[in-house]
Amino acid sequence: MNNNRLTLEKTQENRNTWIFLIGIILIGSNLRAPLTSVGSLISYIRDDLGISNTLAGTITTLPLLAFALVSPFAPKIANRIGIEWTIFISITLLTIGIIIRSLFGSIFLFSGTILIGLAIAIGNVLLPGLIKMNFPLKIGLMTGIYAVFMNVFGALGSGLGVPISSIGDIGWQGSLAVWGILSFIALLFWIPQLQKQNKSDPTTSATPQAEGSIWKSTLAWCITLFMGLQSLIFYTLITWLPEILQSHGFSSDSAGWMLFLMQFAIIPVTFIIPVIAEQMNDQKLLASITAILFMIGIGGLFSGIIPVLVISVIFIGIAGGSAFSLSMMFFSLRTSNGQQAAEMSGMAQSFGYLLAALGPVLIGALHDLTNGWQVPLIMLFIISTIILIVGLESGKQRIVTDQLQTKTASLKLDN
Repeated sequence: MNNNRLTLEKTQENRNTWIFLIGIILIGSNLRAPLTSVGSLISYIRDDLGISNTLAGTITTLPLLAFALVSPFAPKIANRIGIEWTIFISITLLTIGIIIRSLFGSIFLFSGTILIGLAIAIGNVLLPGLIKMNFPLKIGLMTGIYAVFMNVFGALGSGLGVPISSIGDIGWQGSLAVWGILSFIALLFWIPQLQKQNKSDPTTSATPQAEGSIWKSTLAWCITLFMGLQSLIFYTLITWLPEILQSHGFSSDSAGWMLFLMQFAIIPVTFIIPVIAEQMNDQKLLASITAILFMIGIGGLFSGIIPVLVISVIFIGIAGGSAFSLSMMFFSLRTSNGQQAAEMSGMAQSFGYLLAALGPVLIGALHDLTNGWQVPLIMLFIISTIILIVGLESGKQRIVTDQLQTKTASLKLDN
């Protein structure tokens, strides 16, 4: 009788674990697609609504500003209502935002986009801490799994945008609305997790003295810049790569598939890098290779030779996947617990995405001013060199709290 009960409990535990894992995968799948689906459609949106390149760039920038605004508060919100309920509310908000964005008119477009950004910001911040708490011995593997699905659907968002919009009279509005189905499915699978709201989570186990101290760490700022600058490059190219390629003779459809190729190249890297990074004493080599690949890929976009452009897009995808994965791993590897990982994630994604938000608008404005893509690409190349510098610092084997304690001890000795 007891054996049957133990077997039943074990079966139920395994079932709950799989539902939880699927829930994480579905949430990860929603963290890119609602944003990347805009890139290949931006020329249609711009022409249909009669807006400038600079204003069109804000379609990508607004979610990044929302990331910057909400990210520091996500762990605090989760402290009050529970991490599971916080994520559930964010996915609900995401679904509503997708629907609103798909209604015709600039007001609906930008309002829905802001809601989408607010919702995704919460998932971005809380998932690394959630993984560190629930899978402390498999951080690299679990980070790789959710990152793969995030980028798979992100790539599908870019590649399928134009083809879906061409089906009947669905247009760009219907193409953007399709991703509401995915967020609704994620919502359904996350409902069972709401029963865990009273259990401890990475945001409730914080030590009071750690509150806010992470912002004083040089290492934390290096990780923040690494996260922000790689995001700047990614979201800038998500927005403008199709236009850059069209200037080299690509059709809008083929340019959209090149954007898909860039994100497809990200997919295997986002799984491999976290696993490798977790096994290494430090990640300086990985950070260096990442920055160099960014430089080579962006440099290749100056060329009008199709094979060179294809290889360059692949290199940028590999670099982007590696940079993102390293950022997520730094949140866990450079912190001592789930709460601190959530705070590190909140800091990096707050200031980092505020920095990244400048990308699409800045590059769009530079294009409007210079009537070409040479100056914008030079700017991205310079940013890649900065990624190399901060990546080397972020890759050193250190813990944020250890660095802060060393500084505190040094100050006491000086006094």
